[in-house]
Parts: sequence; structure tokens; C-alpha cells
Amino acid sequence: MRFHWFLPTSGDGRAITGGGHGLARRHGQAAASASRPPTIDYLAQVARAAEQAGFEAVLTPTGTYCEDAWLVTAALTQVTTRLKFLVAFRPGALSPTLAAQMAATYQRISGGRLLLNVVTGGEAAEQRRFGDHLGKDERYARTDEFLSIVRGAWDGPFDFRGNYYEVEGATVAERPDPVPELYFGGSSAAAGPVAARHVDVYLTWGEPPSQVAAKLDWMRELAAAEGRTLRFGIRLHVITRDTSKEAWAEAKRLLDQISPEDIASARAVLSRSESVGQQRMLALHEGYRGGSRGARVRDLEIHPGLWAGVGLVRGGAGTALVGSHAEVADLVEEYASLGVEEFVLSGYPHLEEAFWFGEGVLPELRRRGLLDAPAPVRLSA
Repeated sequence: MRFHWFLPTSGDGRAITGGGHGLARRHGQAAASASRPPTIDYLAQVARAAEQAGFEAVLTPTGTYCEDAWLVTAALTQVTTRLKFLVAFRPGALSPTLAAQMAATYQRISGGRLLLNVVTGGEAAEQRRFGDHLGKDERYARTDEFLSIVRGAWDGPFDFRGNYYEVEGATVAERPDPVPELYFGGSSAAAGPVAARHVDVYLTWGEPPSQVAAKLDWMRELAAAEGRTLRFGIRLHVITRDTSKEAWAEAKRLLDQISPEDIASARAVLSRSESVGQQRMLALHEGYRGGSRGARVRDLEIHPGLWAGVGLVRGGAGTALVGSHAEVADLVEEYASLGVEEFVLSGYPHLEEAFWFGEGVLPELRRRGLLDAPAPVRLSA
């Protein structure tokens, strides 16, 4: 198993609505309004914490209200030594040959610490901000061509003529070493075949294990038809403490800060999403009618230890592993038994929660013989 953390490049805080990908933040409030703005000093603290706590990489998101993932993480390579950076980017926003060149350069200056998260985009309004007016299925078709060219350019020169791109002699000065692994998520019929043809790791959001199992079986069949196999990862939040009672008390604290107005506003925005995965996230708390202070936190427990409260007001990943360190490790094991090998995690706030998981759950997994001992970390001065 491989464990990754999250870099909150739109801000951080002790509430779901005040940091990370909270909907109020994403749709109009400036990053400076976060209780912890995404300064390079703060993001360096989170990156160093993730490295020290034993995470392999940090996912860095893409979007209007995030700092640019390429630029921020390139800076952070200078204050970390081992940590890898899972850089999210949208294929429609840059040329595939340029993306191949950027990745090759990044690998050289970082010592091979780049991973790529390909985000085709499920929000039409967001796409239009960047000048992209294609429909959803067309965006996936374009991503298919984009990834063909990126991989071709790394081994170039490469010629390609398609419906969206035409390149001649696409290449880079030097093949990246190692070639960056490609991560990709998508739940629609248009997304699956693209992942099956191109990516190394297929990512799913944290649905209950039975739903995750069905999605992984779907992707295995698609990959087999292409003569390929995939690794699988899952994107989750986490609240882990020394006892189950303490963990659920923290979940309740987060829930108590969310008003019914916050929930209604977020749902109005998210219900317009074109993303099948986002609609599946929304469905996980469809029956929840709370939202006032004092609402029952475990009304949102949709599988033992899996809590859907984050998704009330946050786009994207909306579920959290909640419990004692041993209970969280149990749920990690349950997902791993389905074939999930990579866990991309986050928590509020990201600095402190990185240590809760790294010092609580990772040692528990090592005691169970499921995880190797960590390599020593030399932190930069």
C-alpha cells in the first residue's frame, strides 16, 4: 500500500467550510479569507509534515480558487527531500507537447518526484473560465488524444493527427526518468475506456466498499480489453484519534459548524455538476435532513467508520474514515482487500491531521505486517 496526503492550495483551517475545497471558498471567497491562507510558508509546513509522517506524495489540486499546482510544488521540491508531488492539471488548458516538456523538466529538477493527476473536468462553468467549451464526452475524447501525445513525446519524435490535436515530431529534450505515473479518476462511460488505455492508477472517491468493488471490477474488465492492468487508489478524508469516542467527537465538531444554509447552498451548486462521480457523492447523504447545531453526527455514517459529512459542503471527495487508529486501519484493510493499493488522504486542518494518521494508523498497519518500515527522512534546513 502507498499513502499520500493533500496540499491545501486554496487555504486551510479547522472547519470544512473555511479551508480546502469548501464550496463557499471555491465559489467566490478569496483564499486570503481562510484561517490559514495558502502561503508558501504554510504549504511548506504541510509538505514537511507529510514527509515526516511517512506519506509518499501529496496531491495538489487544480481549479480557479487554488494556487497553480505546477508552480507551488516546484517551489516545495526545494524544502523537501523525499516527498513526491501528485500534480493535478487539466488537459484542455495546455498543449500536450508542452505538458510532456514540463513533466520532463520537473523530473530533472526534482530528482524524479513528479506524479501526474489528469483531471478532464466535470464542471462546465469551470471549464469555460479557461476557454474550454467542449461537452463532457468530447473532453474525455480529447484527453484520450492528449495522453497519447504526451506518452509519444516522451519517446519521440511522435506524429499524431486526431480530432482535437495534430502534432508533427513531438518530443522532449530528454526522456523523463522515471516516466511520471499517470493518475486518473472518472465514473462515466466516457471516462472508463480512457483510463483503461492510458493510466497507471485509477482513482475513485470514497464510496462504501460494495460500490467501490463494483467500480473496480468495471475498470478491470475495460483494462483487460486493452491488454493492460491498472493499480487502484481511493480519495478519502480521515479523522483518526486514540479512541473512537475522540474521533467521533471531532467529526461532530466539524458538523456543528455547518449551517443548514451552508448545506443548501452547496447542494444547489453541486447538483449542477456534470460529473458522475460528484452525483454519486451527493447520493451518499441524500436522506440527511440535519444541518442545525446538534445534529446527530452518526446519521451520516454510511458504512461502519465511513462518514459522509464532509460532502455536505465540499465538492469532490466527500467521505472520511472516522475512528480509533485500529478502526481506521480496519477500514483501510477492507478497501485493500478489494484491490485498492493507494490511499490519497486529507483532513482538517491538514498540518495536524497528517501527524494523527502518520503517528497512529501507519504504525498500526506496520504492526499488522501490511506496510514496510519507513525510510529515514532528512529534512531540509
